Amino acid sequence: MGKLENKVALITGGARGQGRSHALRLASEGAHIVACDIAESIPSLVYELGSASDLDETVSLVRALGGRIVGIKADVRDATQMAAVVEQGEAECGPIDIVVANAGICHTGRSWELTDEEWDDIVSVNLKGVWQTTKAVLPRMIHRGRGGAIVVTGSASGFMGIPNMAHYNAAKWGVRGLVQTLANECAPYGIRVNSIAPTAVATPMALNDAMIRLFSGRDEATIDDALPAYLSMNVLQVPWIEPEDVSEAVLYLVSDAARYVTGTDLRVDAGTCIQPPGMPPSTYASASIESLEANDPAPLA
Repeated sequence: MGKLENKVALITGGARGQGRSHALRLASEGAHIVACDIAESIPSLVYELGSASDLDETVSLVRALGGRIVGIKADVRDATQMAAVVEQGEAECGPIDIVVANAGICHTGRSWELTDEEWDDIVSVNLKGVWQTTKAVLPRMIHRGRGGAIVVTGSASGFMGIPNMAHYNAAKWGVRGLVQTLANECAPYGIRVNSIAPTAVATPMALNDAMIRLFSGRDEATIDDALPAYLSMNVLQVPWIEPEDVSEAVLYLVSDAARYVTGTDLRVDAGTCIQPPGMPPSTYASASIESLEANDPAPLA
């Protein structure tokens, strides 16, 4: 019997990357999955987000494990759409016990050069989207009176002031405050709320052509050219971690093994946040931004 047998987990950003990995890992422990994703591009970004076919593939992979899943196209910024996700998800899979608010986007640019659209997109998806997701689920979860677990995808950026990422940093710092407030508000109802803070994760958001240009400081580069910068972020000698590494942390936080853990930020960051004074949090911060696209995506998940 799995650790999450017959639990129902809502996972945002479930079309690919970390969201897909979380869906597969929780399903492998017996959870039923409600996976939602915007499944279309956001114009201010220079990399492609997950597609409808990616979301369909997540559904197929979970079903191949013998799991129960529904995939729903929705934008986490939209309260009406998220309410509909919860309604449909519970109708098809049962009452939601677990929320993994994972949807997120990123790009970079110096704070005074960001457009209103760029700022709003990053903060709305990464911070407001978490609020809209939890807002849609919590009244039902509280009314049922059987507790629950919420995990939010934060970032190592939520502990640092990384250059060229003002909007992203602000959103991830905000996530930490939101998680601690939710943990206090939800504790009387037996609902635990935590966040995870990864370093760079091997997903299309972190390993794409624009990112490689940013990390290498060159207009034409390969992943090998960017590798030293990826490595410089972490104390442990790895350039990035795998989505499955984050999924193991998610599984812990939503399982009974963490039944008394709430209001925490679990760093899965290979030591990014503990580098000694004098060591740059990442070499990419000193890259020649002028030679790159103004909207290049940021390195942290």
